[in-house]
Parts: sequence; structure tokens; C-alpha cells
Amino acid sequence: MSLLQVQQLTKSFGPVNVLKQVDFSVEPGEVHALLGVNGAGKSTLVKILSGDYEKDGGNIEVDGEEVHFSSPSEAQEKGIAIVVQEVDTGLIPNLSVAENVTLDLTVSGKNSRPISWKKRKQIAADRLEKVQTPIPLNSLVEDCTLSQKQMILLARAVASDAKIIIFDEPTAPLSDHETKQLFHVIEELKAQGIGIIYISHRMQEINRIADRMTIMRDGKAVAVYETGSVSTEEVIKTMLGKQLHKADYQHRGFSEETILKIEDLQVPDTGKQINLSVRAGEIVGVAGLVGAGKSETANAIFGVTNAKGKWSVSDRNVKIKSPRHAVNAGLSFIPEERRKSGVLIDSSVQENLSLPALQNFSTAGWINRKKEHQSALQQIQELGIITSSPKALLKHLSGGNQQKVSIGKWLNHDSSVFIFDEPTKGIDVGAKNDVFRLITHLADQGKGILYFSSEFDELLQIADRILVMADGEITDEMQNQEATEARLMTAATGGNAVETAKYQRLSAAGRS
Repeated sequence: MSLLQVQQLTKSFGPVNVLKQVDFSVEPGEVHALLGVNGAGKSTLVKILSGDYEKDGGNIEVDGEEVHFSSPSEAQEKGIAIVVQEVDTGLIPNLSVAENVTLDLTVSGKNSRPISWKKRKQIAADRLEKVQTPIPLNSLVEDCTLSQKQMILLARAVASDAKIIIFDEPTAPLSDHETKQLFHVIEELKAQGIGIIYISHRMQEINRIADRMTIMRDGKAVAVYETGSVSTEEVIKTMLGKQLHKADYQHRGFSEETILKIEDLQVPDTGKQINLSVRAGEIVGVAGLVGAGKSETANAIFGVTNAKGKWSVSDRNVKIKSPRHAVNAGLSFIPEERRKSGVLIDSSVQENLSLPALQNFSTAGWINRKKEHQSALQQIQELGIITSSPKALLKHLSGGNQQKVSIGKWLNHDSSVFIFDEPTKGIDVGAKNDVFRLITHLADQGKGILYFSSEFDELLQIADRILVMADGEITDEMQNQEATEARLMTAATGGNAVETAKYQRLSAAGRS
């Protein structure tokens, strides 16, 4: 008997049919990957299984018992736990690590008597030990790294006596070492007979950890494969309904004018100093592994952390002490955690797209909603945003479409430089290509692009020049034609690629 059995599941939002008679199952001790492009219906299926949405039709059975969830607590009572992709939505930032790890002890109503703080900290420590993640228990969650927050959620899920655990892009914020730890924990969960639903766009992970995979497209489960029985190319073709051809880097011409120059930037969160520049129309990639200091540097450049240094934008020296100063100077920033700081998830698509440039839609303090609506319609079409209406709430859009809105909202603002921090995090291969086309289009208009990413293959595909970061510092710089994954990895792991490159150049000069 299957641990989870889903039959003919349907769900609609207004006139839009999001799930169309979906069948899906998970066996005891199985890792079942759920694949599909953004908008295929994965998130809606998962939200129904975890109690965030109610199904319209079909059946759900857990351990042979038919269930119907109207809240997350009801799903948890039946043994379904979830480790969400947007970790901040599942945590309380101003509480401690110990309080967040043991949150279920205070909200579940299972304990009639209060638990002492000493006992609670011990329970939290034991739970974190199970996921091999020691974190200071008194630390506030808001001060934790993304990877630490992810493991706090995992520790809570593992401790919930769950029969089924859903992982939504769990390795996105994790380093290679942390990913290996996660896979070890998953193997232990499998050995205990727990079923795993694993959502990821990284096929290498799927091939490593999953037993079966279900592919969704256009609200339907279109294929179920045993892992290893089909090629990655065939899986992608099934997800898209067509063959996807990855574009190689195309050499682009751009101006010699320096549009952004950063000198002696003291990054508060890393304690390191950064110097870099971007020319008009140039895409500069900043490569680095998780924990290299990329996000901290991007935040410092945009004034989030009140860093000290020298900024020059379009040959004009500016002072950037806050994001407001950065925007006024001509910078735009698409952050890594889009739901936390990139978009207003409970507002409409239309409101998000107009937000940075409300003055363009306002007269005497009143917003011209008709003008705002017409602009949103045009941007939705130009950016290829899939939504039922400009007035649809952003939280009902897929991750890829949310990211397009996160980028598109800056297009009404006259920016000279666009800073992207992990812009393809959690989006599928089709949406990635859309984002690449949008970034290239901005560069072709003479905008300067800073593209921070841990996905080295993406930078080799799109960046004209690549800087590599390790431990908060730039350890190498190269033109795209000089770059290889091996050289990027050497510099990203703190290797001596810079000195090697300098030695090679000096040797070549000496020989000539």
C-alpha cells in the first residue's frame, strides 16, 4: 500500500485550471522527485498536500485513510511536514534558534504544562544534532545565514514524527558540504520508512537522491519515470514539451565607458575590501560558492548595510548610505531572497511592477490606476509573465514569474546599473532562459550589469567578464573567453589562480 496516494486531484483559481486530474503517489522509504517548469502546478499540488490550499476535487489518502486538509495543522496531524524554499516564511525572525526549532512544542497544544527553558534548549540541541547542524541556540534567527535557516526548518520537520516530508528546493542556499549533510539525513529518513517528496531543478541532485520522478506540465502529471531510466535531455524535453537548446556565450560589443566604479568598499558583513568596475553594456559576473560573501557584497554596494567606500556612477561620485541613495544614484537591485526583500508577495502584480516609480503614475499624491494598469499590461506581455490578471496577487504566481516581476518593477525606473543576486534561484530552465534574455536586453541598451551567482555554468553562458570571490575577497578576474569551470572553481575555493595567472602573463611577456 502506498504511503501517499493522490488521485484525479483538481484545483482552480477563478477561471484558471491549475491542477487537472493529477495522479501522484509516494511509497514508504522512497524519495519521489516532483519536476516541472515554473507554472506547471508543482507548488499548488504541494500546498494542497501541506494544507495551505484546499482541493476542489479528487482524493488524497495517507496510509490508506482518505484525508481532506483545510489548514497546515491538519496536514501535520496526518504526518505531512514541509521544508519550504522561502525559509523566512516558515520561521519567526525575532525568536531564538532554540525557540524556532521547538516551535511545535508551544503551538501544537500537546503539552498541558510549560517546558522549562533548559529542557527546551536541550530538545533543540538534540534536534539539530539529528540533522548534523550545530547552531548557537541563543542566536536570533534573523541573524542566521540562509543555510542555517534551512537546517532549522529541517530539524523541526524531522522532529515532527512526519510520515511524509516535502523538500522544496532544499539545497538552493546550501554549500556542497551542507548538501552532503542533507543527503545523509535523507538517507536516514528513508531507512526509517519516511516518504520524501523532493522538488528541485538540479538534475544532478535528482539523479543522486531520487528513486522515482513525476514530471508535471500545464497542470497535469505527464510522466512517471524510474530515476536513471531516461536521460536528462529527455526529462527536460518532457518538462517543456519541446527540445531546449542551451545557448552558448555570444561575444558582445559594449562601451569603454565605465558606468559603475567601486573603490575600497568595506563590506561590514565580511570585513573585507572590494574594488570593481562595470562598463556600459557589460555583463560582469561575480562567481563564488555559497558563503563566499557574494550577497553581503551586493547588499553593501546597494547601501543595505551602510558600507564605507567610494561609488562612481556614470562618472559622477555619489554617496550611498542606504538603498534610497542607491536608487537615486541610478542603481537597481534584484536580491536573492525575492519574497523577503524583492517583492510584496501579498500585493498584486500591477502594484509590484509600479512600486519603484510611483511618481510616474501619480498626480498630486493620487495614483492613476488606469495608467498603472495599462503599464502593467504592457510589461506583462513584454516580460512574458504568466498571470490571470494584472490584479492577481503575486503569491499566486510561480517562482519564475515572481522573479520576472522582481526584475520588471525596475524597468519603469531610469536605472544605469542593475545588480542581480542569484537571479535564477529556484526557477526552471525555461524561466532561466527568459531571465537571460531580459538581462542581455538590458545590457544591449547600455545598462551595466552585475550578476552574482554560485551557478558557474550560467556565468560562462551570459557574462562578458567574470570576477571570482572566496572568503569575501576577489581572487581572480577573467574575460569569458579565458574562463573555464576548473579555473572558476580553483579561485572560488581559495586556490592560487590569481598568482598562477600573473605568473603565466609575466612568463609570456618575458618570452616575447
